[in-house]
This record gives sequence, structure tokens and C-alpha cells, in this order.
Amino acid sequence: MISSNDQYKEKQYKDTPKITKSPASIKQLLDIMFAVDQASIVAITDNKGIITYANQKFCEISKYSMEELIGQDHEILNSGFHPKGYFKNMWKTIGTGHIWTGEIKNKAKDGSYYWVNTTIVPYLNEKGKPYQYISIRQDVTVLKKLQEQLVHNAYHDELTGLKNRRCFTEELNKWLDQTDHDKQLGIMFLDIDRFKNITDTLGHSTGQHFLKLIAKRLSRHLKGIGDVYRFGGDEFVIAVKNCSSSEIKDIVRRVQDIFQKPFSLHKDIYYFTVSIGISISPQNGSDIETLMKQADIAMYQAKEIGSNSVQFFSNKTHETLSKNMKIENDLRQAIENKEFVLYYQPLVDLVQHKIIGVEALIRWNHPTKGLIPPSDFIPLAEETGMIIPISEWVLETACKQLKSWQEQGLPPIYAAVNLSPFLFETDGFIHTIKKTLQEVNLDPKYLELEITESMMQDPESVIPLLTELKYLGLSLSIDDFGTGYSSLANLRRFPVDTLKIDRSFIEDICKDDGVIVKTILTMASHLGLNVIAEGIESKEQLQFLIDFSCPIGQGYFFSRPLPNEELKKCLTPFGC
Repeated sequence: MISSNDQYKEKQYKDTPKITKSPASIKQLLDIMFAVDQASIVAITDNKGIITYANQKFCEISKYSMEELIGQDHEILNSGFHPKGYFKNMWKTIGTGHIWTGEIKNKAKDGSYYWVNTTIVPYLNEKGKPYQYISIRQDVTVLKKLQEQLVHNAYHDELTGLKNRRCFTEELNKWLDQTDHDKQLGIMFLDIDRFKNITDTLGHSTGQHFLKLIAKRLSRHLKGIGDVYRFGGDEFVIAVKNCSSSEIKDIVRRVQDIFQKPFSLHKDIYYFTVSIGISISPQNGSDIETLMKQADIAMYQAKEIGSNSVQFFSNKTHETLSKNMKIENDLRQAIENKEFVLYYQPLVDLVQHKIIGVEALIRWNHPTKGLIPPSDFIPLAEETGMIIPISEWVLETACKQLKSWQEQGLPPIYAAVNLSPFLFETDGFIHTIKKTLQEVNLDPKYLELEITESMMQDPESVIPLLTELKYLGLSLSIDDFGTGYSSLANLRRFPVDTLKIDRSFIEDICKDDGVIVKTILTMASHLGLNVIAEGIESKEQLQFLIDFSCPIGQGYFFSRPLPNEELKKCLTPFGC
């Protein structure tokens, strides 16, 4: 950060003529000056700095009377703000008979401070030595306060008052430059977990209220231990100088303790957790940019582990991030180069023993790695927003394939397509579905859209969208039912047609007597909902489901997901 003293300049006019005047001529000079500029602040001292004259403006700004000033050393006004070298240079200049100009911060009698733009003119005797000095000053206090405020604003966060990213970079780069390389610097990158939920539900101003409370706590509890900065949003950074690894761990515990105590708002209390990424110099880097990048990487790794996690930077963390970045770049290329394919897994009517539908499952046909399953790239696609074009491609491709099978005279079946929850946060996705059905000329009754059970946690915003989808004439199902947080009350409100029992319940169906599966089947029957059992892999599982009237099944017992040409061979009862 720029030093305060670096801002205040002084000038030496060594090429100016030395001024020799008699006392009479000085008096005449002052009379002329006072007549021209009544606002000037004027004082005269002898060659030792003892005040011999001060005008009324000088008295007003210094809060001293004329009697209190005359005979006093000019040090009576010293604020202690400037370094000794500043005035040493001033005396050196005027002592050799040259004019000096600079800005001085003085202290008034009442303890207040003021700034004056000062010009000191030395007057010389016949031997060329200064015998007195005249200082002419202008009050620039308001201007200096404005400048100081501008400098403060440039280096501090407006909301919390903490030092900002710019201050962080300048201060710590300077510290690293002036410090032995074996001294450790710890950088802790803090990100408040799920803070966006607060601003989304309670509003921006409430979010700002909590950020100020968090900043205040961090500053108070870490005072004298580490420097706290705010980088924006819900990101804070703590810098710890001359630290050991054990000291860093102790500070981590302090930070976590800070967040264990609730924050209050209007008599309500709220709890927050924080993800922390840590880098340490010189192990993880010797410059601030590198250290900050490493701490950022570690913080995101901590978030992947889960809320309230701490992660020290390691090369393994960096390798993981590099791998993810490579996958992300490849995924963008995959969209552009159309490297995706759809596989289809049969949905079997357990009563009639025939295929009545398929679930469309995306695969990434990577040019060098071969087929990549969706679990390896869909989470990244959702995180980066690429899920939107990918979902649109899946929808269009599945509809075209259905239409093609129908035109080939194959038995009419429906296709189930998964909808990412992220699609519901975008504008126009219902229009996209409607447009796709129209362009392909596919009857909507052959399309079923699968939503995740987690979406049922926000019924007020989701139900209207699902109602619009139902209005188009297609079917809706809840995927992986039983693993989320749905309630019967909400389930009654959702305009869905089918529940898909999660495969984890089918795996244990013969061990725990299938209690959960029986419950879901009974509940669905009372609500008039269809049921699909996923993950059927054995004859025993199938028989259990048939005995308890499960209408539809899906799993490797019937068929693995198949490409288009192989699936066509299966469109006869148990033809796979």
C-alpha cells in the first residue's frame, strides 16, 4: 500500500536568487501582501525558528492568541505526523538561502489537526546568511481530507470497512520484498457456505447485514493475529505473517469457533459455516498472485469435500483442478463437435412382459477416452452452465429417434428423458420443449420428462412450471424416489404421473423384506400414480415386485442401455 508520507511533496528552488532585505523593506513587503491577500496565513521566525510575528489568520487556524505565539518555537505546532527527515530537508534548503515549498500537517492548540500549503522564504543579511524566515500558508485541510478519504476508499471495502483486494496485493507484496524468504506467510481464503441462499430468500440488504456482522467478528477476534480483507461477495481473506503451520491451524479453529455462534436478525437466529483454503509461502509460492491462486484452489477443494471444510493446498489438489479444467475444455469441444450419443434402456411392463418404453441415457463418445458415463461429466456441465445445450440436444435427439422408430413401423413406445434442476432456473425451457415436439412432429404422449425428487423442496416455484409441461400433453415422473426429502403433502400437489423407485431400495429388497418398496407401491396406488422399479438385476427381485403388483421394471435383468440399432432388435416381448 502507498505510504501516507509518499504523498506529500516538497520542493527546493535552488536556482532562485537569494533574497536580501532590510527590516524596513520586509515590513513594506508584508503590508503589500496583506493588502493583496487577506486570506494568507503568515508568520515570521528568526533563524532559530522562534516566532516573531503571526497575522490574525495564523492565530485563527492555530487557535493560539498572538501573545501565546510570539516568542515560541515553531515546534509548538508540530503534529508528529511527518518523519524527521522531512523537516531536516526543509531546514537544509532554507538554511542555504533557498525557498522551500511543501505541505505540512500542524496541530492546533485544541488538539485538532489542519493542513497548510507552505512557502518559506529566507531573508539574508549582508554576509548571505539567513536571519529570519517568512512563511506564507494556505489552508488546504478540506482538500487533504478529501484526498485521504479517496485513498482510504481505494484501499478499503465500502460495505465492511475491511481492507480490500488492492490493499492486500500491495501490502503483502511489499512485505514479501522486505522479508527474509524463510519467513512464512499464510493465506487463508474464506468462502461462506451457501450464502447465496440468504440473499435469494431474505434479500440483498439482509445479506449485506450479515456480511458486516461477519467482518466485525473476524476483525475483533483476529486483531493482532492476522490481517482480514474482503475481496467482495462472501469472500474473505486472512493473511498471517511470520507464522508456523501450527499457528495457522490454531487460527482455523478460531475462525470456526467464530461461526459456531449464531448471527441474529429481528430476534431470529442464523448459523453459517465457512469453507477455507490455505496456502503458505514459501512452500506453495513466493509471490502473492501464486499464493492467492493456490489458496483459491484449496478453497474450492474444501467446498467439494462439504460444508465447513478446510483444505491446505497440495500438488494433488492442483492436479485435480487441472484435470477438471481439461475435462471442461474437452466438454465444450464435445458440444461443438457433437460427440454425444444416446443409449436406451428398456422399460418393461411386468404384467404383459413387453417393452413399453425406454429411458434415454446420454454418453460422451470422447475421441481418445471412448464412452464416458454421465456421472463423470453431468455435474461439471451443471456447474458450468453447459447442461443447457446438452439437455436441448438430448431432448431433440430422443424425440427424433422415437419418431424414426414409429416411421419404421416398430411398436409405439415412449421415451423418458431426465431434466436437470438447472433447466428450471432458465427462461424459455418450456418453449424449447414445445418447439422441439412441433418440429419433430411427435405426439407429446410419447415423451416423459423425469425430474429429481430434490425439486419437490420448492413446490411454490416448481409446480406452476410442471403444470405448464403437463398442459403440453406429456408425462412427468419423479426419478430416484425415496432418496430425497419429499413429503406426502407436497407429493399430492405435484402434477406427476409416475414414481421411479431408486435402485438402492431394490438392491436390499430381499434382505429387509422390501418394507420401503411395499410402502411406496401402496402409497402410489392410493394416489393413483404409476411406479417404475429401477435396478432390477435378479429373478428374486423381479418376482418380489410382481408379487406386490409393481407395474413397470427397469434394469440389467432385462437389458443394459443399448445404442439405437441394438435397441430396435428388442422391440418385441423380451427380444433382448
